[in-house]
Formats: sequence, structure tokens, C-alpha cells
Amino acid sequence: MTIKEEVTAMRKSGGGGDGDGEVAVDGNEDGLLTCSGSRYLTQPAVMMKRVVVVGYALTSKKTKSFLQPKLERLARNKGILFVPIDPQKSLSEQGPFDIILHKLTGKEWRQILEDYRQAHPEVTVLDPPDAIQHLRNRQSMLQDVADINLSNSYGRVGVPKQLVITSDDASSIPDAVTKAGLKLPLVAKPLLADGSSKSHELSIAYDPKSLQKLEPPLVLQEFVNHGGVMFKVYIIGEAIKVVRRFSLPDVSKRELTKNSGVFPVPRVSCAAASADDADLDPRVAEIPPYPLLERLAKELRRRLGLHLFNLDIIRDHGNPDRFYVIDINYFPGYGKMPEYEYMFTDFFLSLGQRKYKNKPSPAVESFSDPELARHRLIPC
Repeated sequence: MTIKEEVTAMRKSGGGGDGDGEVAVDGNEDGLLTCSGSRYLTQPAVMMKRVVVVGYALTSKKTKSFLQPKLERLARNKGILFVPIDPQKSLSEQGPFDIILHKLTGKEWRQILEDYRQAHPEVTVLDPPDAIQHLRNRQSMLQDVADINLSNSYGRVGVPKQLVITSDDASSIPDAVTKAGLKLPLVAKPLLADGSSKSHELSIAYDPKSLQKLEPPLVLQEFVNHGGVMFKVYIIGEAIKVVRRFSLPDVSKRELTKNSGVFPVPRVSCAAASADDADLDPRVAEIPPYPLLERLAKELRRRLGLHLFNLDIIRDHGNPDRFYVIDINYFPGYGKMPEYEYMFTDFFLSLGQRKYKNKPSPAVESFSDPELARHRLIPC
């Protein structure tokens, strides 16, 4: 079935509009007819039900985690059609699309997408390849947060002190750490954050000697005691959702003198580590103030040029108004987030409304189409 056929089928089944199967009217009562006791709209009185066509280019794993049945059902009811994209074929031949949602890697794909953006500026690409690349490198990932240096009456947001190690000589790391003035323990993270399993292999080093066991290139980040709780701030356009996750426990000065070596850090931010329902100290568990998060998200959307990302934020256990962004992820695991389906459908619809406010959708047939012009009576 072609996209046009799917859109037509969705229209006939009641999908589209505001999700209730209603058709908007231009307010002209002369455009209303009565037939066998039912109200109908004539062609001049009808504003075509719009269907927002979202082409997606995702890995099979990402498709499974994101395009869950509930999201697809809700999207269809609201007039959103998901269409898989074959990256081996021309994008222009597979459209038309209103939105392209993607998370594929590789220079060839980036070039294909960039060429398509230039040829089809009316299509919203989530998100621009060059902007995404900015988050693939932990050296540049947090720079915008540091540059913002956000501070207001609700608190202050920054980044932990960190050092980038690019030299292959691991024996030079202790001296580099000393010169940079970093304090132990240190969290070691791979320099590249490309979504691979290796990019998530973090470790924590407790003493100078153990630093020589690390494998460059990497980023060393000062460990900040944060009460063992992390806040994952999901951003979808202008919407924000915050969830709590259990994180690494605090490290006391006594433990620091007793511990030595390098220890791997588990994936503490996964959904199984949810702390939303846990009985926690309010000073640790309290969600960061929303006005602070909204200001931060707005600034980062503008600076990064991204719509879909999340922030890993911790609160300084010794200073409840001091927050640190320790990681930024593009198009994270939204499927783990409660009610993500509603946030995404609202987001896609807002993009569609913004785009077609002053012109008809190229992805949807209009009543000027000869094939559809004969359908002059549409039940309300």
C-alpha cells in the first residue's frame, strides 16, 4: 500500500483531526446539509482531515522500543501515520513525508539526509545530522551547558570539572589529572558517545595509580556525591518529563582512603533502576525546580538545534540548589518513560499544525484532487 492509499484509508476510518473523528467547519451554515436526519458537510465547508506522515529510519532495536503498539494506536487515532524508510532507497521516492524521525549513523546516511533536507525544506527532520554529531563526542557534549552557566533564584546548573585524555600513553594520565587539579574519585567515560555498548562502559577510579589502567581516549569527570539519585530530564520539543533513577552511592572520605583500583559502573540509569516510587529523603529525591529545567531546556534546544534529547542531572548532596549535567543523550529510550505516547503524538501534531497553518499538506490529498472531488458529502 502506498502512502497515499494509507492516508486515504486512515481518513475513511476516522483517523485524523483531533482524534475524535470530527471534521472542522468554516462556520458557514449554508455549507450544512441534512440527509435522512444526519448532518453533512458540503465540499466548500470542509477543511480536509490532515494526516501527519512520519517517516522513520531506526534500527530494529530502536523501532521495537519506540514504536510500541500503544503509541501506534494512539497515533493512528490522532491522524499520525508512521511509515518505515528504507535507507538503501531514495528518500524522495519514498515520500512524501511531513516529518522524518531517524537515529541511524554513518557518513553516507548523514549525507543522504542532508541532501534531502536541502531539496525538501518543508519536511521537518528530527534532528539535523550535524547537530546530532555534537553529542557524539563527550568533549563537546557538555560545553553548551558550561557556557550557559545557568543561575537564578531556583538554583544553579553547571557541569562537573572534567579532563579529556586523547594520548595513547595511559601512564601520563596521573600527571595530567594533577596538573588539571581534578579530585578523586573520577568517573571515566569513553570519548565517543555513539550509542554502542562500549560507549556506555563507564568506570570509577579511586586512586592515582589506578588511572594508568584506563584506556584512552576518554573523559575523566569528577565524581559528585548526589545521594544516589539521578534525574533523567526527557525533552520532546517544548515538553519536559522528569523521572528519578537510582545512581551510584556517595563516596565518603573514609571510603576514598580505603578503596583503590578501577571499578566498572553498572547501567544505573535504566528503567529497572527507577526511584520514582521509592521512599527517599526529600532533600535527595525532590525534583529540580521546573522553572530552572524549562530555562535550561530552552537554552539547550536553541544552542544544540535539537528537539529530542535527555539530560542526566544530579543534585550536589551538600548543596541542594546546585545541579550538575553529567550526560546528554540524543533520542534516548523514550519507551521507558511513562506516558511518552501522549507527549510524542502531541509533538508530531504541533509540528504538523505549524507547518500547514498557511498551506495544505503535500502528504495528504485535498478536495481539489479529481479522484476525491466526487466525495462531496462527508458525515460529521
